[in-house]
Amino acid sequence: MSISIPHVISGISIILLVIYGADVIVGGGGAGDGFLPLDAMTRGIAFGFPPIILSVIAFLMAKRPPYKGLGMMLVVTGILIIIGGVMSVTTATETENSKRMMGEGGSLIVIGAIIAALGVIKIRKSKISVS
Repeated sequence: MSISIPHVISGISIILLVIYGADVIVGGGGAGDGFLPLDAMTRGIAFGFPPIILSVIAFLMAKRPPYKGLGMMLVVTGILIIIGGVMSVTTATETENSKRMMGEGGSLIVIGAIIAALGVIKIRKSKISVS
């Protein structure tokens, strides 16, 4: 597997999501309670939104050769986003803005599924062109 710009971009996405998830786990989901001194909205904008954009950019940049590794990285990114959405939905019942959190969590699940599907498309395209 050759390392390319789409691979690097996808790797950055995964790293940002892991940092985001670790901060939420360490802080119990509370604003500023993790190792990042950020409120929930700022943390989401800084560490949650860029991976979504970067994943789409990586998918669009990778035309040829087939990028099976990139496809797997996109699937991992999608799964991490889905996990974040599920966590948001499950913790939504414990908060005062439960409807907003459930909406955001549901949106994350859909976005994660789309990114994972983009990864599956890359994997399938790489199998077709190898055959």
